[in-house]
Amino acid sequence: MKVFAITNQKGGVGKTTTAVNLAASLAARRQRVLLVDLDPQGNATTGSGVDKSRVARSVYHVLIGQSAVAQAAQPSPTGQYDVLPANRELAGAEVELVDLPQREFQLRKGLEACSANYDFVLIDCPPALNMLTVNGLVAATKVLIPMQCEYYALEGLSDLVQTIKRVRHHLNPQLEIEGLLRTMFDPRNQLAQQVAAQLEHHFGAKLYRTVVPRNVRLAEAPSHGKAAMHYDAHSRGAMAYQELADELLQRLLQQPAAAT
Repeated sequence: MKVFAITNQKGGVGKTTTAVNLAASLAARRQRVLLVDLDPQGNATTGSGVDKSRVARSVYHVLIGQSAVAQAAQPSPTGQYDVLPANRELAGAEVELVDLPQREFQLRKGLEACSANYDFVLIDCPPALNMLTVNGLVAATKVLIPMQCEYYALEGLSDLVQTIKRVRHHLNPQLEIEGLLRTMFDPRNQLAQQVAAQLEHHFGAKLYRTVVPRNVRLAEAPSHGKAAMHYDAHSRGAMAYQELADELLQRLLQQPAAAT
């Protein structure tokens, strides 16, 4: 089971869009996928076609030790993958986790119990460095960072890299950056081209070749509770995430077994 934390401390960079669309694209390639929604807004839940207001058990119950992942996860009605859903209850988990022993390891413990059920776990982290995000980073072995190529992106990225280093040093020595994904990319924008060049210079092979363009269909799909490939499979956004799934699988095949 490969566990990816999809994270960026900056909001609005396409984190949830990446989580939902990558989950659907991997599932279409016969991978067994669990999408974990760690954001109290529950956007990955609704974007997967699950009604968050009707969820009886959620990631909140897993974090506070009241439910196993297998009991709380449910199939996405639109995407051929499972969802560990979230809703507003999750906002209270921060306070309740404070008193729990090994509070940073709650999600990891929950996922370890169902490791035989999935090939991939994708964790959609909230856009903040809080106890929920730390749980996501401790549970994962790999970090996927979606980012826009804009002025403030590199500054935020350096903060995130430092956070990942701290988590690796203190809590999870296996954690590593798997890759950076350029999202909402407009090739006509000169600044976007300059930032992309800087990313390539600093991160080299860590930068995915796949680039996700700005795309109306990609923006519309969540309101229908679907990944883009199930809303408009021929849209540029849907095709980009299918390319990302292929690139990701190819990368993992090339890595030695100990690194996966």
